[in-house]
Parts: sequence; C-alpha cells; structure tokens
Amino acid sequence: MAPPHQQAPSNGLAELHTAVGRIAANVERVLVGKPEVVRIALVTLLAEGHLLVEDVPGVGKTSLAKALARSIDCSVSRIQFTPDLLPSDVTGVSIFNRQTNEFEFRPGPVFANIVVGDEINRASPKTQSALLECMEEHQVTVDGHTYPLHSPFMVIATQNPIEMEGTYALPEAQRDRFTARVSIGYPDPAAELAMVDEHAARDVFKVLESVSDAEQVRGLIETVRAVQIAQEVRRYAVEIVSATRRLPEIRIGASPRSTLHLVRAARAQAALSGRDFVVPDDIHAVAVPVLAHRLVLTPEAQASRRPPADLVRGLVQRVPVPQAAPDHGGAQWSGPGGRR
Repeated sequence: MAPPHQQAPSNGLAELHTAVGRIAANVERVLVGKPEVVRIALVTLLAEGHLLVEDVPGVGKTSLAKALARSIDCSVSRIQFTPDLLPSDVTGVSIFNRQTNEFEFRPGPVFANIVVGDEINRASPKTQSALLECMEEHQVTVDGHTYPLHSPFMVIATQNPIEMEGTYALPEAQRDRFTARVSIGYPDPAAELAMVDEHAARDVFKVLESVSDAEQVRGLIETVRAVQIAQEVRRYAVEIVSATRRLPEIRIGASPRSTLHLVRAARAQAALSGRDFVVPDDIHAVAVPVLAHRLVLTPEAQASRRPPADLVRGLVQRVPVPQAAPDHGGAQWSGPGGRR
C-alpha cells in the first residue's frame, strides 16, 4: 500500500517509469557517469521541449543526442552548423520540376522526430533563426506554404562556449525556445575508465539498440500531460519566474514562455518520480536547467563572473514554498534543505 501522503502509481505512470528506465540505461551506456544530464534530457523529451547542450568539445554532447535518438527509434536527422549554412539548408527548399511545370517542396533535415543540431552557435544568426518557428509552433513555412512537423519533435542542439573561436552567441529569442540547458562536464576518473573499457575496442553506437519507439513516446507524453498541478504550485512557479525580473544583477529576466516550460518540465519530473501531481520539489529539480540560460546579466554581474545558475538557486531558497493542498492528503511540501 502506498504511504498515506502519496497516491499509488497508475498504470500509465508505471509504464512510463519502466520505459524511461530502459531509455536512461541505454543512453548511459554511451554517456557514462552522467545520470543527472540524462535525467534532464528525458524530462525535456517528455515535456515536449528542446534541449541545449553546452560544453567544451569532446565531453559527449553529440553522443548524448545520438544515443537518445537511437534509443527511442524515431526518425533522426543531424545538421552540422557552419558559418556558410543557409536557412533553406535547415528547413528545405522549393525546386521547379520541369516535368510538371510546378514547384515541389524538398523537405530539409528539420523534418524528423529528433533533430540533432551540432555546434549550433557556429552558424550565423540568420541561419539560427530558421529554427524559431520549428521549435515553437512545430511547423515550417516556406514560400507561403506551411508544413507540419510530426510528434514527437525535439531539437537537441550542442554549442561550444562563446569564448571559442568561430562561435556566435545565440540570440535571446533562440535561447528562450530551448526548454532546458545542460552542461555535461568532464567525467570523474572512474567513469572515464569505464568509458574507455566500453568504447575503446568498439563503436558502441553499432551495438546500441532501440528500446522504445515514436508511438510509445507519444503515449508517455500524454501521460505527462495528465499530471495534475495545484493552483498553489502554479502560483509558486510564477513567483519564482517573476522574481528573476526583479534581481539587480539581471538586465532581462525570464519570459512568460519560461513559466510554461518550467511547469511542463515539473510535470515530467513528477511523472518520473512516480507521482501524478506536482510538488514544489519538482519545481526545484528543474528550475536551474530551465531558467538559468534565459537570464541576461548586467555588465556589472558579468564582470563579477557570478553564474546565472547561482542566482536561480538563490531565488529558489528565498521564495516561500506553498503549503500542501488538501487534495494530496495534507502532505507537507518541503523546500530545499528541509525548509517548509
């Protein structure tokens, strides 16, 4: 029997837990020793969002994207962003057919379930903007015609630090389309040794098999959509996002879109935890990856080199946590460090 303050997991949540566990284990065969990064990637997938992976070369950014795509057996395309890449190279182009005397649309690589955008900040802002409509509205407009993108649709973009040669900073509008951002970081020695043992003698992608498919992923997304979120928790999410706009270190705070992304990600986090309702701890678990990359610091804050993630953590500590809703058995919702 489930504890009195929890609900027994439904069949949908049980299936989600099993399926996501298989996917996570499959991805971790490639990205060894980074379960937190894999968790955020799966939360983003189930929240119908897009993931930005930022880090130095060689730590597994593209491998994470390819492993996730391979694990769910969806249509996959990969775009290598370069300075000479054109928007039509991403979305597609209309070509005149001499036999029919009509223009035919040739879909670009964005027409896939999982789109891996490698080194997105090496392309010009004009080309980067080709993804704006795709990511927000799940459609492409070319020559006045609109073409829908099929579900699930997820962009996993990798980017190098902007201090590296030949990179362009992503525009604020582009960063705001990404539900979450993660940095992989270097593995610890034990994980790096395990990676060498696993990968040195063979190409792990050649033996990596899919453990799910597009139809099942669509079902998991529907399960996440059904996760309940009480009015108090919604208000709590709004208060955290609103607080970013009042910080003296912030020139541009998080947008209303980020509030929607925060709530959707919290729903996915709750489902991964086996609950069909969201608690404040779910907000805490996704606040930094969802909000930090959207904040634009003042010049003084940039000079002090205080990362936006620290500002978000500070807000989570200061914004009062709501009391438990009666619908959930009077459970106490604890905040960071046991704060209530």
